[in-house]
Amino acid sequence: MATDSVKHVPTLSGAAISTEMKSFFTAVKPTKTIITFVYASFITFVAFTVYLAFTPSLITFVYSVSSYILPNVTAVTSPSNFTTNTTSRAPAPRGSLTPATLKSSAANETNILSIKNASLSRTEHASVHLCPNNNTDKQAPLSVNSSASPMRKQSRTKREIKSLKNCEFFEGEWVKDDSYPLYKPGTCTIIDQQFNCMANGRPDVEFYKLKWKPKECTLPRLDGGKLLEMIRGRRLVFVGDSLNRNMWESLVCILKGSVKDERQVFEAHGRHHFRGEAEYSFVFKEYNCTVEFFASPFLVREWEAKDKNGTKKETLRLDMMGKSSEQYIGADVLVFNTGSWWTHDKTSKGEDYYQEGSNVYPILDVDEAFTKALTTWGRWVDKYVNPNKSLVFFSGYSPSHFSGGQWNAGGACDDETEPIKNETYLRPYPTKMEILESVLRGMKTPVTYLNITRLTDYRKDAHPSVYRKQKYTVIERRSPLLYQDCSHWCLPGVPDSWNEILYAEMLVKLDQLRGNRRQKPKLV
Repeated sequence: MATDSVKHVPTLSGAAISTEMKSFFTAVKPTKTIITFVYASFITFVAFTVYLAFTPSLITFVYSVSSYILPNVTAVTSPSNFTTNTTSRAPAPRGSLTPATLKSSAANETNILSIKNASLSRTEHASVHLCPNNNTDKQAPLSVNSSASPMRKQSRTKREIKSLKNCEFFEGEWVKDDSYPLYKPGTCTIIDQQFNCMANGRPDVEFYKLKWKPKECTLPRLDGGKLLEMIRGRRLVFVGDSLNRNMWESLVCILKGSVKDERQVFEAHGRHHFRGEAEYSFVFKEYNCTVEFFASPFLVREWEAKDKNGTKKETLRLDMMGKSSEQYIGADVLVFNTGSWWTHDKTSKGEDYYQEGSNVYPILDVDEAFTKALTTWGRWVDKYVNPNKSLVFFSGYSPSHFSGGQWNAGGACDDETEPIKNETYLRPYPTKMEILESVLRGMKTPVTYLNITRLTDYRKDAHPSVYRKQKYTVIERRSPLLYQDCSHWCLPGVPDSWNEILYAEMLVKLDQLRGNRRQKPKLV
């Protein structure tokens, strides 16, 4: 186009003005001044056009100005190759708590998944970890949305986040919403049989049409695509017991249903059943990220010690983190939990079970042991988690609803089809969660407490109960009520709401960090 323009531009030097043009000026002397002005304007316009055709830097400047005015909606056109880059970069964080920074979305498009092998605790399976790059100075900060979006959508997101900042998420009620659940029952193939109540024959459906509604705000519906953008190129890790596995499977189902091609979502080791192994890792290839689970029901290490006769016995090392802890050092978002296993007979009695160093306590109160274990966990977090690079959450205790006995003594919940509506029937706040709060207050690393205990206690209707499996053993068929699950949760179901709260918390935390001045990583 520039070449064609040059062909039709007359030569503008004074020596080349034609004789005809001079005669014209002589014939129209009365209007010489006006014509001269018009002709000069024409010459100036043509000269500027020629200059512009051969000076692309001016076009770049114009686009640079527009990108400065609209920094979050950038579309820079390069005159040299006319390609479009629609990736926007979130402002650098400003606060003291900057979450993990990793490579920008543009860079991730050309990166192959970073795979490293690590041995599992008690096993030797390979572990796939994406982007645990320690060179964090070159990585882009976590952002609410790393891709360009319309101004209207950004404005709506800002209003949404503003309403959440002063909201108490854990005070509210369960309300019916026919647009729920977040994924259609039967569509998520990764749900463990233990949680797949509909496939196991549960006939009622009202329990998964309830959503949690805080008193002072409305939780945003979990947008799987937006959350995947938030964790693009990063590791989101759940660590804890089977209730955290319940929550992990829920989140994987939500995210998996939001991708364009579900074939690009797979378990790193090719596993299709999610009980019995020490760790699992779902890869979202399009987003170059993983959502992982590490089984660590106590968070501290299960151990063996010898008694006076040399016989080995199981103990719990209250002064050591679980073996898998080495594998999630450097994760960008960590969600911990523990609690359920501390109610079992062995832990409750505390006889010849709890150990520190070489000392096995003949007897130790379970609450004191729990305090020691959480203190060990807190010290590990303070030592190995960089608060400028990672977000840490701790999910509270999830109450069970056995009626008439425990799980192995005839406890049941199969006739429950509605949540508790009278608060007087809710259980007292667990002592162990008070211990947790005390430990969190003594830590230097900020940890967000997902206090789901009370809101979950309402939901006596949402357990698998007898719908925990399709095929029962002969003994189970003789006495099916003896083997109910009133501890875990059907999926879709209650854990989806836990993840909506996690999502809302992340929106708030990351919004507080956006625009904050990026800090140099501290040595840990």
